[in-house]
Amino acid sequence: MKIRVSDIDVNYELAGRAGTPVIIFSHSLAANLYMWNSQIEPLKANYRILRYDTRGHGKTDSSEGNYTLELLANDLFGLLDKLKIDSAHFVGLSLGGMIGQTAALMDPNRFHSLTLCDTTSKTPTSALEMWEKRIATAKTEGMNGIADDTLDRWFSSEFQHEQPSTVAEVRGMIESTSIEGYNGCSAAIMKLNLLDRLSEIRLPTLLIVGEHDPGTPVAGHELMKNEITNARLVVIKNALHLSNIEGAQIFNDQLVKFLSEVD
Repeated sequence: MKIRVSDIDVNYELAGRAGTPVIIFSHSLAANLYMWNSQIEPLKANYRILRYDTRGHGKTDSSEGNYTLELLANDLFGLLDKLKIDSAHFVGLSLGGMIGQTAALMDPNRFHSLTLCDTTSKTPTSALEMWEKRIATAKTEGMNGIADDTLDRWFSSEFQHEQPSTVAEVRGMIESTSIEGYNGCSAAIMKLNLLDRLSEIRLPTLLIVGEHDPGTPVAGHELMKNEITNARLVVIKNALHLSNIEGAQIFNDQLVKFLSEVD
């Protein structure tokens, strides 16, 4: 379904039982709401599940120019307002985790808890050239030009060999992402600088990361855990960046356990 939020139409899906607590799922850069398919079944009986496509991703409109994390957080708030959802649990991976941190610092009363996965709170200066190259590649070669390298960061070679259909689905998400959306959100990631403010987050927080995540490694999550007052950390063995897919069973078990304790 689509709904008008500010200057764009946002694509979203609601599943689960009405009247139950809401969980928001926010996906990674170059993905879409279907990235969370593995999380629906274990949660739908006890929760109302809201998945949405970030600005410039999936079936949500893009806009021109660079985006900011504040813009993306306001897209989320606008969606919640239109759907008359006052507060919810939040689950975000990579870019989604950055949006969650930003939104929680802007208006913590909108959230019952945070689950921040395979993400970071600060983009180091040393990574800016890498992001500039990715933006340039997307402009010159299209999203097909970044798909292979992205998949190698997201999934282990073993998983790619054993689960080719799943990897093909994720490739489709990458290649269907608009260049405007990818580059706009990449610009937002380049300006991420929340590490010094994480101590302001008082919400119950679960951090999940793949053991071998190359882009947002375990060490960064340990740092976040030390800064966020009420945080715990789960490391999923053998997984890379999309730990919710490669390590879905453990991911789901830990998420269900955390949410049941928060509720």
